[in-house]
Amino acid sequence: MSNLSENLIKMIDQWAITEPTKVAYDYLGKTNTYADLKAYSDSLAAYLQQMALPKGAPLIVFGGQKFEMIAAFLAAVKTGHAYIPVDTHSPLERVEIIKEIAQPAACIAVDELPLKFTDLPVITPTQLNEIFAIKTPYHDVANYVSGDENFYIIFTSGTTGVPKGVQISHDNLVSFNNWMQTDFGLSKDGVCLSQPPYSFDLSVMDLYPTLTAGKRLAVLPKETTDNFKELFSVLPELQVSEWVSTPSFMDICLLQPTFDAKHLPALTHFFFCGEELTHKTAATLKQRFPQAKIFNTYGPTEATVAVSAVEITSEVLENYQRLPIGKAKQDTQIVLLDENGKEVATGESGEILIVGPSVSKGYLNNSEKTAKAFVTYNARPAYKTGDLGQFDENGQLLYKGRIDFQIKLHGFRIELEDVDHHLDKVSYVSQATTVPHYGKDHKVNQLVAYVVKDKDKIAEFESDFKVTQAIKKELLETMMSYMMPQKFVYVDSLPLTANGKIDRKSLMKEVNS
Repeated sequence: MSNLSENLIKMIDQWAITEPTKVAYDYLGKTNTYADLKAYSDSLAAYLQQMALPKGAPLIVFGGQKFEMIAAFLAAVKTGHAYIPVDTHSPLERVEIIKEIAQPAACIAVDELPLKFTDLPVITPTQLNEIFAIKTPYHDVANYVSGDENFYIIFTSGTTGVPKGVQISHDNLVSFNNWMQTDFGLSKDGVCLSQPPYSFDLSVMDLYPTLTAGKRLAVLPKETTDNFKELFSVLPELQVSEWVSTPSFMDICLLQPTFDAKHLPALTHFFFCGEELTHKTAATLKQRFPQAKIFNTYGPTEATVAVSAVEITSEVLENYQRLPIGKAKQDTQIVLLDENGKEVATGESGEILIVGPSVSKGYLNNSEKTAKAFVTYNARPAYKTGDLGQFDENGQLLYKGRIDFQIKLHGFRIELEDVDHHLDKVSYVSQATTVPHYGKDHKVNQLVAYVVKDKDKIAEFESDFKVTQAIKKELLETMMSYMMPQKFVYVDSLPLTANGKIDRKSLMKEVNS
């Protein structure tokens, strides 16, 4: 294997030189090799270079889970530009806001753009195919993104309806990639499942550890995962040995009785991130795949995917009803702070502060939010997560929930204020707030919206069911579908605190009592 501290782009390209016919990408049987990946990305990089774009400005890459997306990511970083992955299922308003905040130099549309960017150079899918077909060589290694330069920028949900762009540098990614390559006993020739959309940073866990090691990505596109029957006929064909997903996606897979070691003998490693892994899910999985290694990992987008891990063994299942989130990777320190920013006493819980080389430099073009969350600790970069944690006597980190009103639902991070913001803009809504409902497993399983209806606007509807349908329809125009409340409760007024603010906490008690 290549030197783990060298440039990631060179590491991926090296496979095209040493083993060009090795398969890099398998999209339901349609394969592309490492030679293809280098040829495609070089050709697009040469094209981007002659566009003479502003140095260092990011590029939007719009599309679904396709080989051309990966080629476009690499082309961007080969020319010194970070890429911003934007998924085809994003609402148009969100795409507009990302463009406004990021001030990108251009947009690479792998899939057809559903809106017009009049003030931005756009490479259309047709042009892109022509560029890829030409196979222009590209040799300007000096332009490659390296060191502290941004490699990618992923937009997460923000408190005021405005998403935040997390900047991840080349060296942030190296820190994460090294850990994945060295600490989990992965084989040299594995096949890794590629299921999360590329706009979700969990996808980074399958992309770069696989490609830098010259292994194969087996893609499960959204169309397949949405179709239960198709999902289970496809899975055995993929020959996957490494699994990366949210626990929620695993829960879907475990509904199928043949999802086990007998029918999927190649599976040796499972990695979970993005939300809490419940005891029930892990225990069922361990039963189905007794020989496989199951890892529970933890980390926010702001610290490059994940920073801690624990293998869920039978012993861990026996000793913990709520699973630990592990120990920090070697180059990283996790500190727990009280409300005054001081370290808590042993055994006490406090806010998780992540300190180390995988911590982002902050949010793109948002100095105010950056200053609040990103600090230095003992002269090292650090990120205040807003998560509560506690170390037990074994040195395992235990997750104790969110400090604020940011939640995880089906692996997606959702800020409740963000959902409120969108609800408030709906024409049929006079006032609204959202609260999470927690299941027995301590995980959020439902988002409940408390809504005061706009009496004038809803006169035409004969039932609350019809009102709910109308609200949902309007919400989908501005909001990601994963943020949609599952339950709507209609009230005459919302409770207020002594300060005159909506009393979300009392509603949370009501929903969860």
